[in-house]
Amino acid sequence: MSTNLLSLDEAGLASLVKELGQPAFRAKQIHNWLYDKGASDLEEMTNLPKALRDALAEAASIGSLTQVVEQQSADGTRKRLYRLHDGQLIETVVMPYADGRRTACISSQAGCAMGCVFCATGQMGFQRQLTETEIFEQAWRTAAELKARGERLSNVVMMGMGEPFHNYDAAVGAVRRMMRDLGIGARHITISTVGLVPAIRRFADEGLQVGLAISLHAASDETRSALLPVNRKYPLEELIDACKAYVERTGRRITFEWALIAGQNDSAQEAHRLGRLLSGLLCHVNLIPLNPTARYEGQPTEEADVATFVEVLGRHGVPATVRMRRGIDIDAGCGQLRDRMVDEQD
Repeated sequence: MSTNLLSLDEAGLASLVKELGQPAFRAKQIHNWLYDKGASDLEEMTNLPKALRDALAEAASIGSLTQVVEQQSADGTRKRLYRLHDGQLIETVVMPYADGRRTACISSQAGCAMGCVFCATGQMGFQRQLTETEIFEQAWRTAAELKARGERLSNVVMMGMGEPFHNYDAAVGAVRRMMRDLGIGARHITISTVGLVPAIRRFADEGLQVGLAISLHAASDETRSALLPVNRKYPLEELIDACKAYVERTGRRITFEWALIAGQNDSAQEAHRLGRLLSGLLCHVNLIPLNPTARYEGQPTEEADVATFVEVLGRHGVPATVRMRRGIDIDAGCGQLRDRMVDEQD
């Protein structure tokens, strides 16, 4: 297998060009083409000698992801399905906003072992971990494509396929690369977890100003364990204690994600329970009416019930906003495109 240039830092690039009999400054030129200019083809690197480009083409490649299909929503959301070198499939979603933001939602695993019942990725099971480079490449490709259109990748959320903290070292390593090589500020990157308590405590010590989002979805252990099996291992008391420790250690506000499911977790009583659970904690609640999946019967909450939920949380001093569902017409929820492609091939 050829060397993936995206897996090499500047020292690695320097070593490669030395092996090819070229001066060290060529490594900096290659690095500039990859990250400042977003070159995805060696032939774009016009200040490199043709002989070096040919030698690189023999010894190396730019990236390892192969795009299988892309879909675009009426709201501008674009979803891409990528094939990895071993045939596994992952998804990346790019969301444009009216204020100019361009956000990439990227995957950290092929499949997911967490088994959340309403999530298409959780329903498919776990295939394998992504490498640090495979995670980073999703953001790199998005940044390069936006740059070619005169736009800029401004935000990254690790909320795609997989549980980032189940692939901790690769996920955090990829975040550091996004900051270093793509120039994305830490405060514009968010990692989402279903609540792996030891990893939350570890993340508090990383010294990163990266956002942390917790997929909560229920305020009692009984309901949460039914929706998110991980709660049986790390129940709410342990999770909230870890969140409090994280806030105390970092001074950073936590975001709690809450998929509103009609008749399941959207009652005023549940909102009061959630308000009591989070009262006094530096946090914000993102409410997202459920994005339905083929293998889960739940439906999104009605607008009136959403408004009541927000109002009740406000009484407890817990700020909440309703997040717009994007890409509904192209099944942009994580795992849905991959799931459909596999079904069509069977």
